[in-house]
Amino acid sequence: MYKCFLLVLLMSFGLHAQQDTVDFLAMEAVIEPIKETKMVLGTVRVSFETLRATDSVYLDAQNFQVLESAMESVTVSTASDKIWLTGKFQPHKKYTAFFTYQAVPKQSLYFSSDQIWTQGQGKYTSHWLPSVDSMTDKIEFDISVLAPKEKSVIANGNLLSVTETKGKNLWKFDMKHPMSSYLVALAIGDFNYRQIHSGSGIPIQLYYESADSLKAEPTYRYTREIIDFFEKKIGVAYPWQVYKQVPIRDFLYAGMENTTCTFFSAAFVVDSIGFADRNYVNVNAHELAHQWFGNLITETEEVHHWLHEGFATYYALLAEKELFGDDYFYWKLYNTAEQLKNSSDQGKGERLLDAKASSLTYYEKGAWALHILKEKIGDEAFRNAIKSYLNKFAFQNVTTEDFLVAVEHETAIDLSEWKENWLEQTAFKAEEAYQSLMRSQFIQRYLETATFRSVPLTEKKLRLKKAIVANNDFIGQEAIYQLAGEPFEEVRELYEVALGTQNIFIRQAIALSLDPIPESFQSQYAALLSDPSYLTQEAALYNLWVNFPEKRKMYLDQMEGVVGFQNMNIRLLWLSLTLYTDEYLIPEKAGYSNELQNYTSPQYSYEIREKAFEYLYSMNLFTDRVLENLVNACSHHYWRFRDAARKVLDEYLKDDLHEKRLKELMGQLGEIEKQYLQHKYNWQ
Repeated sequence: MYKCFLLVLLMSFGLHAQQDTVDFLAMEAVIEPIKETKMVLGTVRVSFETLRATDSVYLDAQNFQVLESAMESVTVSTASDKIWLTGKFQPHKKYTAFFTYQAVPKQSLYFSSDQIWTQGQGKYTSHWLPSVDSMTDKIEFDISVLAPKEKSVIANGNLLSVTETKGKNLWKFDMKHPMSSYLVALAIGDFNYRQIHSGSGIPIQLYYESADSLKAEPTYRYTREIIDFFEKKIGVAYPWQVYKQVPIRDFLYAGMENTTCTFFSAAFVVDSIGFADRNYVNVNAHELAHQWFGNLITETEEVHHWLHEGFATYYALLAEKELFGDDYFYWKLYNTAEQLKNSSDQGKGERLLDAKASSLTYYEKGAWALHILKEKIGDEAFRNAIKSYLNKFAFQNVTTEDFLVAVEHETAIDLSEWKENWLEQTAFKAEEAYQSLMRSQFIQRYLETATFRSVPLTEKKLRLKKAIVANNDFIGQEAIYQLAGEPFEEVRELYEVALGTQNIFIRQAIALSLDPIPESFQSQYAALLSDPSYLTQEAALYNLWVNFPEKRKMYLDQMEGVVGFQNMNIRLLWLSLTLYTDEYLIPEKAGYSNELQNYTSPQYSYEIREKAFEYLYSMNLFTDRVLENLVNACSHHYWRFRDAARKVLDEYLKDDLHEKRLKELMGQLGEIEKQYLQHKYNWQ
């Protein structure tokens, strides 16, 4: 007992020091996620080189149980967060360890509806796969996954084979180069894919669920153009052997740049109408840029995190500039500058080199820093510096200083002021950003139009008309928003001109801002229901329903069957409005109510469930089924949805009758739901 305690104590004190004695080289792993028990079974063969003599090294592994090991020279044992490999290790020799294990991941591997997927950003892969939490030990991971025959599997690298074993299919993948552990990933689900190739011949696999086959093209629109642009703009070829993209339901973020296989939120799966308002292009470009900035070269520690996110954000903007033009590029820069300035003015500015900085700083301030740097040293020097930086540190770890050395090698310009202003200061350099923005004639015209906000209508009416007629998305919207609250008959002509532009976004501004809708303008406004924009359609339907009670059923009939985005925004609104529309018969309403309640169940994505809960709560239509689904949502893995559900439940239970009702339902709930209620409300 004493000896075991002493061994653990010595290991605990020596954790960080001991790991500089080893370089983990490669890992072959067979992973079997088991949905019924939310458990992972695994088999691992890991090779490593000791840098000096030692008697123990470890892999990070959170609450793993080793089932079997079979290497005479290496003993395998576990601690609460480690798998220890012990033996008489000689310096500069290679060793191999083999073992099987089981684990019940508390995070990083998720069993979501009919999908299983991982999210390892940070230090979380070690919850399902023995690995290295530090980003500085890069390993070649070759993952194989055992999954039900009817499911598809996606993981890092090339798919080598799919073979039947134990009544399941074993999917074997191969990586050619090492990567940090947080970038290891797998997904299991009902996926199909279509394959295209980049101009340089890289296979690009675009995944989708079977029901979304018709959405594949608009969802992945411009993917080939983006990768071709990056290879040319960055000057370094795409560094991996394949690229895959997989939409994940209930994903935790917009996207994650796992090496060779980006996972992204299924909320970005859109049809051609949805593309106008909520497309995947920016996230697509951002995660693809990470294959160079973050995956090929990786930060040594979080203080340099902008080398990942700032670069990916900026190159995504450059890709959008290539696709959508200069105006779009400067519009996005302008908006992020406004956010950064507001944060800075409130005393919330952060240094870019801050290990605890916010996403706004790492992403947007990082992108602005690069934009200003490129303007300062010129396009050619910037591109040469990026190319040199990537080539020199390929498959290695980097610091900000490594990047700066590459830049300074390409230019004779003194960068000390840029470093101080953009890397070291907490304040956002708004004046320098403003001067950069003013290089755009579009920004000049937009800001000129924005100055009219405080000008009386009689003095700006003609100018607003010119702004609308110019038919620029952003300037036209600004002009429309300035009409809100003005006497309608005095601005009717401007609204009619705006509708006549047929510009989706100018017309959308009318849908979002005109309230009330004059009866004389009803038919013209109603035309917005047919616009190729689900945001416009949703706003127009609701506003028409509110403003014209006698025509509610006519407008609802016109929109019946329209679903909207992946979150079913229009269908859920439509169902809710029908329940308040007298012309629908009671049997019809019962069916619509049942459908709306059904959308709260766990088989649907959290975006759908959250909106359904919101509508049902506002209508006081919490049936037993909805209440059970709400309690289920209180333990969801996505924290924003989980917290929103908990707030709704807290409000609901302020009524003693509601509390009594839920207590009576506890016997029908699952164990996780019961445990939540018992812990949260101290119920027995």
